[in-house]
Amino acid sequence: MSTVLVPKESLPGETRVAATPDTVKRYVQAGLQVSVEAGAGAEAGFPDDAFAQAGGKVLPTAEAQQAWSTADLVVKVQPPSPDEAGRLKEDAVLVSVMTPVLNLPAVQALQAGGVTTLALDLVPRISRAQSMDVLSSQATVAGYKAVLLGASHMPKLCPLLMTAAGTVPPAKVVVFGAGVAGLMAIATAKRLGCVVEATDVRLAAREQVLSLGARFIDVEGMEDLEDEHGYAKPATPEFLERQRKEVAKRVAEADLVITTALIPGRKAPMLVPEDMVASMPPGGVIVDMAVESGGNCALSKPGEIVKTHDVTIVGVKNLPATVPHHASELFAKNVLALLKPFLKEGELTLDPEDEVIAGATLTRAGEVCHEMTKNALAEGKA
Repeated sequence: MSTVLVPKESLPGETRVAATPDTVKRYVQAGLQVSVEAGAGAEAGFPDDAFAQAGGKVLPTAEAQQAWSTADLVVKVQPPSPDEAGRLKEDAVLVSVMTPVLNLPAVQALQAGGVTTLALDLVPRISRAQSMDVLSSQATVAGYKAVLLGASHMPKLCPLLMTAAGTVPPAKVVVFGAGVAGLMAIATAKRLGCVVEATDVRLAAREQVLSLGARFIDVEGMEDLEDEHGYAKPATPEFLERQRKEVAKRVAEADLVITTALIPGRKAPMLVPEDMVASMPPGGVIVDMAVESGGNCALSKPGEIVKTHDVTIVGVKNLPATVPHHASELFAKNVLALLKPFLKEGELTLDPEDEVIAGATLTRAGEVCHEMTKNALAEGKA
């Protein structure tokens, strides 16, 4: 019988949990023995009693710390610290988001310990893996919350109001990036009654934006900036300048700007320079969802809400953790979907040849399997 550990997240501010009572029940039904650290789901609204009723064993923190060295499977939200990684036994399986190039010491500890690491952020974007895609599920939560944060800082109302005292015009919103987070931000802003415009370097995003009732800001050359996986490719300086001029006209009239632009493995593109911030109406708000990856706005600061040029810039990190209940539910279901095909008769038996497992495997049997991480480690040792 394989043993599973669900630890309490150690990163400050992380309120999510990688398994919920519902998914713990399913692991138990599959024949696994599940241990949950006391308080692991408390901040997400999942009390210890709920895990116990689902068949999990709730461990005091001291016992949970010891359980790292005996667990066959550990499921987490955030990457483990190097110390946590070093406590896992050889051949243990770790499932978590890893952002490996930014957590090389942890990767080295996992490699040295012979741990098999399934990095949820490396799960391939294929049809079969959609139910396992934590990046999309968490981006959905983040895009929703970004608009609510922006609206709460605006000195204006969002919808058009026709009142006896006069007409209140709708707020104008500009969304940078029409991926999962951007599309949810667009949909949420529309539901609040805002007039929404969106920009993206991928021409394919145009139809999706229009389908949500928003306007798409067309920029010449965007059809060339989508790779074979549907991700945005790095834009040329010439394109970015054309985009900047076109979008700047809208930003100068916007009450709220949401930026979501990310490039996998690279620093987030800087799309909102200081002069664009200064052009916004007094009381304008920018929510920089890429702040943890370098930021799309030149003036945003990770973890801070700053005010400059009469514009409030929201740099709240880890937006999914501000909606921990549903974010955890979605995350936990993603993890279960990844592991379920390999749970048989109470044992977790991964197939290294499986397309999804092969793509998500970061370390295995003392080797680093992800090429970009392997190169980053080699450069660090050079």
